[in-house]
Amino acid sequence: MKREFLHLATPLFCLAVALLTFFCFPGHTWLQQDSQIYAPILEHERDPSALRNDILVQHPHVAYTLYDEIALALRAVTGLPFRDVLAAEQIATRALGIWGLLMLAEAFGLAMLPAMSVAAICSLGAMITGPQVLTIEYEPTPRAFAVPLLVCGMGLAARSRYWAAGIAAAVAFVIHAPTTLPFLAGFVLLARRARWTAYLPVGVALGVVVLIAGPGQEQQHFFAVLTSSQEMLQRMRTAYCWVSMWPLATIVRHLAIFTVLCGACARLWQKLGLELRVWLLVLPALGILSMPLSWMLLDQGGWSLIPQLQPMRALLFVTLAMQFATAAAGFQAPAWWEAAFWFSCAYYPACQSPLAIALGIATALLRARYALVAALAAFFVIPTIGGVVNYPRLHTPELAQLSEWARANTSRDAVFLFPDAGHGLQPGIFRTEALRAVYVDWKGGGQVNYLAELGEDWWFRWQQTVARGFHPQDVPKYAGLGVQYIVLKKRTADAPLFENAAFAVYRTR
Repeated sequence: MKREFLHLATPLFCLAVALLTFFCFPGHTWLQQDSQIYAPILEHERDPSALRNDILVQHPHVAYTLYDEIALALRAVTGLPFRDVLAAEQIATRALGIWGLLMLAEAFGLAMLPAMSVAAICSLGAMITGPQVLTIEYEPTPRAFAVPLLVCGMGLAARSRYWAAGIAAAVAFVIHAPTTLPFLAGFVLLARRARWTAYLPVGVALGVVVLIAGPGQEQQHFFAVLTSSQEMLQRMRTAYCWVSMWPLATIVRHLAIFTVLCGACARLWQKLGLELRVWLLVLPALGILSMPLSWMLLDQGGWSLIPQLQPMRALLFVTLAMQFATAAAGFQAPAWWEAAFWFSCAYYPACQSPLAIALGIATALLRARYALVAALAAFFVIPTIGGVVNYPRLHTPELAQLSEWARANTSRDAVFLFPDAGHGLQPGIFRTEALRAVYVDWKGGGQVNYLAELGEDWWFRWQQTVARGFHPQDVPKYAGLGVQYIVLKKRTADAPLFENAAFAVYRTR
């Protein structure tokens, strides 16, 4: 009976914590970041007549991933909208990642409750400044699915289940190949323990990606040097790819986190097997080395492949490993004050405030039997008492009204422009909710590092319209560019076609 309970406790715990991460903290978003890029592409692939005049679907960048095929298949089977099927994938992959953390903690030698506490603390997430990624992504994007699958693979490898670890890595590879590269480098180091068949799934995944990436609309240039105009545009729009543009404090921060990680690993060294040493030291070391490597190949060499791979996103493994190692060290420390120090370090990336110290002390004092209570309480304490807000609330009734009006009262081929939106994200929400093309918006320019043609088109459109701000005398020019409707924050002297407290819509002709 006890063994049956233990078998049931693990999946229930993983699902429960995954739901906490989704509905409580760090949370989830839709159409607030990169899903603004993927959702229109998915809608167009499902119905080629939808959004066919939109710049994003005219320059897609999903040739080397099964992310879109999986989402389309799930929608066809379930009949649910993309938002729901992607949310289900997000919860499922988060649960698998939490299982991976649990297996890693148990491989370290922790009992079930301490292992659950370590997994819960790491599941609080962290923002990785510089490359602008998260250990737990809010949006249901390819990387959001790939990272927890890799963590699951790490846990399986720590249990010497190399074949299963290879499958997890293969699935992550076909969803977002660049994210898997540091993991695969670490996996190769375990070749002495893993049979060669463990690498077959990744080989099959590579073949699948090559096969599905046949000739199409995408023209990604892998072996070229960026032109001066491309470099200017990328440095302006995707500065996170260029380490030379990072503040020195950001680089120092990553080095400091790596130093704390090394200290925790030194404290735990006798209990770290080969697998844990690879995942806790080799992967983070690759993350740190990605900064000088990227500087050499991109900032100095101008290699066009580097902004597409974005190797510095491997820095997320530095913070994640630090959270894991310090939380584990907290359970091994003989004195409560040392345990409090390690636990505080583990909590800090999630809240980045003195609250981390309070949570660290509470966990240290409760660690004998009730540390899991403190770890789970952090999911509620950080956003309430700590006041941590991970993302703004961009979905408003006014924006929903605008989208509903456009969908019901304008042609499916209509093109909208938000000339006074600036860097705002509302146009990207409108695009998917209304299923109407947007001539240009700031978020859409985030893909200039993938497709040179998109960059040129986006930059021309941006300079001609939004970069200038709205001027009534420009309305005829908008019409000449192919824009049928403009959406303004404030009405002009003319009567709008649609108006609410936040938006006013006008025809250009």
